[in-house]
Amino acid sequence: MDWFADFFRNISENYGHFFSWSDVVGTLSDPVSWGIIGSLVLLEGLLSADNALVLAVMVKHLPKEQQKKALFYGIIGAYVFRFLAIGLGTFLIKFMLVKVLGAAYLFYIAYSGLFKGGGDDKIENKGFSFWKTVLLVELMDIAFSIDSVIAAFGVSNQVWVLFMGGIIGVLMMRGVAQLFLKLIDKIPELERAAFALIAIIAGKMLAGAFGYEMPHVLFFSIIILVFGGTILYSVLRKKKEAQRNARF
Repeated sequence: MDWFADFFRNISENYGHFFSWSDVVGTLSDPVSWGIIGSLVLLEGLLSADNALVLAVMVKHLPKEQQKKALFYGIIGAYVFRFLAIGLGTFLIKFMLVKVLGAAYLFYIAYSGLFKGGGDDKIENKGFSFWKTVLLVELMDIAFSIDSVIAAFGVSNQVWVLFMGGIIGVLMMRGVAQLFLKLIDKIPELERAAFALIAIIAGKMLAGAFGYEMPHVLFFSIIILVFGGTILYSVLRKKKEAQRNARF
């Protein structure tokens, strides 16, 4: 039963980081932590912008005031899920098998997004009652959170870095979803770049399973290269298209 006691001791220590003021200060005062948080927010924003529209459709049949309440309860559910998942995940991610399985799942997500067009499942509005709608919003929020939480573990294993990235990411998804959608509409290649970044994170997680930890400088350089290169490619593509159209 020693392993059982060790398991609960480690889990309690992980959740204890949520209530450690020194951990909060350490996260907020570390530029590297903010770089990782920014990466997580950007990734979640690009991947989840359309999710906000799905949730809006799900609550559309409710009165205006109830729509806001249902979405608010969904945010609470997303945060509770992240709290539970991060506390447990920071313990499980230490095991090689968990890292390998997590990397395999992220590779699958990247493959689906790059070569299968992702999941564009349509959500029907069936006029459910308020609390049934809230439950569906909660479940959808959790479903949307799974991919981003697993991807986050490929970037960092620090509780407050992951939680801050999740908090800001969810708020970004709800608050400025239209901004990300306009950005993707203007530069459609960014969505594929986000899936490419997930593949890179999967590789980072897989390498970590075998003892190699990618330096932060290298990881941030790759992010800049991927998104900077994507924007440059989009600009050049549009310029070529404009020149081609001008000839005809």
